[in-house]
Amino acid sequence: MRYRKLGNTGIWVSEIGFGTIPVLSGNVPVLPEYFNLDLEEALSVFEYAYQLGCNLYDTAIVPEYGDAEIKTGIFASKVGRKNLIISDKARFYTGNEIYQAVQCSYENLGTYADLYFVHQADEKNAEQIFERYGALDALVECKAEGKIRFVGIASHYYSVLYRGACDERVDVLQGSGNILECGMLNRIEQEPLFRKKGFLLNKVYAAGILPSFFPVSVLIGGALSYPISSALIGLGTIEQVKQAMEGKVLYRRYAFEDVIVRLEQAFLPIGCDRCQKCCCPYGVEISVLFRQYHYYFLGKDYWALRKLDMNVRECAVLCEQCKEMLCLQQCPRKIRIPEMVQQICELTKRHVRNGWIK
Repeated sequence: MRYRKLGNTGIWVSEIGFGTIPVLSGNVPVLPEYFNLDLEEALSVFEYAYQLGCNLYDTAIVPEYGDAEIKTGIFASKVGRKNLIISDKARFYTGNEIYQAVQCSYENLGTYADLYFVHQADEKNAEQIFERYGALDALVECKAEGKIRFVGIASHYYSVLYRGACDERVDVLQGSGNILECGMLNRIEQEPLFRKKGFLLNKVYAAGILPSFFPVSVLIGGALSYPISSALIGLGTIEQVKQAMEGKVLYRRYAFEDVIVRLEQAFLPIGCDRCQKCCCPYGVEISVLFRQYHYYFLGKDYWALRKLDMNVRECAVLCEQCKEMLCLQQCPRKIRIPEMVQQICELTKRHVRNGWIK
């Protein structure tokens, strides 16, 4: 295992981090896959990764993601708290809510979290998070009180991560990306401000779908070819730990076009790398629609359809009514975005149970 600096925190973290969500117990509908491990099984998987040199364990607050946070705390007490870096998070945006969440996490873990993230920050809740007395200010206070060591923002949106990179209150960032969804990673690589922050990367396997097309070593190596601190891999079995941490890492970046060619063996992918430069004035999240389209064909069909069914019809109507077509001008890959949105809408309509009432 190799180690990398976590921005300006002074911490060195294993370049492959352990995503603990798969070790939870219970029924968690928001997760496409989990392993329902009991405590003993979870500790054995944790231990195996630890023996291979993993020192970063990323978890989330109970009960949203089951009991993974509690199991992480028990493991930390077993191997010695100072030997681990615990990364934790909660989906709250006001100062009062996140302050209480940190206290709850402290009790669940039985100790402090080294890193604590505002989870799933997006453009709709960003003002709440960054404003005075919002979530960030509360985390800074928790840091001063010794309840956490460093303040973080976790987001799937480049605009929010960039805002975090510009904010002196933020120590660490967590974002998503992989060899298919590499557009945001390319933008981060080109922006010097991100070098000052520790950066954890999730969705390296794209919700577990890419290993069907690429070796794990290729996926991890591609992620680590970018200037990130650690690639977080969701791990639920010892075999998965072996695949992620025992193999030789080749810090090689697959060309996006080569990734698309490989996926074309299974379906016709959209040539979108999720750079998020196509900003719709009407609020259509184009890259999210394209992502769910890919996930539908890559094995997460039911999960992706449920996501698409939430708003794809409204998005298609907005695209149809739009006269400016700014997205076509903004897209560096010249994707016929309005046309693709209509196709995704029709696909969803055909496959969702009972269709829509006209």
